Amino acid sequence: MGTITLKTTIKCSGCIAKATPYLNEAVGEGNWKVDTENPSKILTVVGNADEAKVIQTVERAGFKAEKI
Repeated sequence: MGTITLKTTIKCSGCIAKATPYLNEAVGEGNWKVDTENPSKILTVVGNADEAKVIQTVERAGFKAEKI
C-alpha cells in the first residue's frame, strides 16, 4: 500500500466539498484527506492510486496539484 502526497490549491472546507465526489470516485472514500492547515494544502492519498491519475482528478475538480 503506497502513499501519494501532493501540494494543492484546495484551501477550505468548501473546496474539499467540491473535490470530494471526484476524489471518492478516483481513489475511494476514506482513502484521501487534505490538510488545509498546512500552508501547502497537502493532499494525502493512501492505497494503490496512480499519482498522475490523482493529479488529473484534482484538476478535473477545478484545482491544481503537484508533486512536493
